[in-house]
Amino acid sequence: MKERKNDTIFMAIVTLFWFAQYVYIPYQTTYLTGIGVASSAVGGIVGAYGITQMLLRLPVGLSADRVGRHKLFIMMGALASGTASLIRVFRCNGTGFLIANLFSGLASAMWISFMVFYTGRYSGREQQEATGRIVLFNNLGILFGFIASTLLYGRIGMEKICLLSVTSGCLAFLLSLLLKEEKPVGGQCTVGELLSVCKGKRILVFSLVALIQQGIQLTTTMSFTNQILKNCGATDGIVGISSIIYMISSVFFAGCASSGICGKKGPRFWIPTVLLVVAAYCTLVPVAGSIPLILLLQILPGMSTGILFSYATSEAVQGVPAEKKSTAMGFFQAVYAIGMTTFPTITGKIIGGSGMWTGYLVLAAVAAAGAVLVFFWYRTEAENIKK
Repeated sequence: MKERKNDTIFMAIVTLFWFAQYVYIPYQTTYLTGIGVASSAVGGIVGAYGITQMLLRLPVGLSADRVGRHKLFIMMGALASGTASLIRVFRCNGTGFLIANLFSGLASAMWISFMVFYTGRYSGREQQEATGRIVLFNNLGILFGFIASTLLYGRIGMEKICLLSVTSGCLAFLLSLLLKEEKPVGGQCTVGELLSVCKGKRILVFSLVALIQQGIQLTTTMSFTNQILKNCGATDGIVGISSIIYMISSVFFAGCASSGICGKKGPRFWIPTVLLVVAAYCTLVPVAGSIPLILLLQILPGMSTGILFSYATSEAVQGVPAEKKSTAMGFFQAVYAIGMTTFPTITGKIIGGSGMWTGYLVLAAVAAAGAVLVFFWYRTEAENIKK
C-alpha cells in the first residue's frame, strides 16, 4: 500500500514537472518571431535548452550513483523548472527566454534521477515496460500543458502562461518532499568504474538514436512546424491543436510501449521503422501546404516520442548494473542533449539561408541514416549471438 502511494505521488510529480517544462512550448517559436527575433536566433534560443543538459547530465548521473540518492535531485529539478519560467515572466523577450531555457535544461538534467528512481525497481522485460510507463506520464504532463496553453494563450498571453509553469514547478517541488526513498547504496564504485559503462557499443548506438529522435522532435514538432502552420495561415488556436494532436499520439503510443502491445515485434523492428516514419514526416511537412494535412501528419512524431524514445532508453541501459545505472542514464541523456542543442541551431541557420524545405530535408536524411545504423547494429548483434 505504501509503495502504491509513493508511486502515485511520484507520477503526479512527473506530470507536474513536465507540465511546467512544456506549457509555453507550442507558442515559444511563434511568440519570439512575432516580437522580432530572427529565425536563426530562435534556433539558438530553442537549442539553449539542450546546452545545460549536455554539460550536466553525466556529472549528475555520476553524483547520483556516488551518493545513492535520487530524491534530492528530483527536488532540485522541480525547483529549477519553476525558476526558469519565473525568469520568463519578468523578462518575456529573446534574452529572457535564452536564460530561462538554460535553467529549463538544468531542470531536465535531473530527469536521470526521475528515471532511475522509478525503473530501478524493475529488471528485464519489466524494466522496458516501466520505462514506457514513466514516458507515458511524462507525455501526459506535456499534453496537459499543451491543452492549457491552447485554451488560454489567446486570452492571457505568454507571461501568464509562464506563470502557470511556475505554479506547476512549485507544486512538483512540494510533492517531492513527500517521496519515500530506500536506504542509499552509493559509493560502491570509483568514478573510473562508473565511467566505464559509457564505452559500450550498445549505449553508444542507442544514445545516438535518442540524439536523432530528440533533436528532430525539438526542431520540428516543438518549433519550426508551428512556424510552417503560421505561414499557411493557421491561428494560434490551430497551432495549439497541432501540438495537442502530437501529444495525444505520444501518450497513445507510449501506452502501447508500456503495456507490451509493441512487445511482439520488439525494438529490433520498431526502432528502425519509426526512424523511417520520422524521415517521412520531415519530408512531407514542409511541402504539405495544407493545415488539415499538417495536423494529420502530427500523429507521426507521436510514434517517435511514444515508441522510439521508450525503446531507445531501455535498450541503451540494458544489462547495466544497478549501481552504475545513473551514470549510464546520465551519459545517454547527455548525448541526446547534443541533438537538442545542435539540431535546432543548425536547422535554423539552414532555414534562414536556404528555406524550410532544405532544413527539413536534411533532418529526414539524418533520420534515415539512423534507421540504417540500427538495422545493421541488430543484424551484427544477431550474428554474434549465433557464433
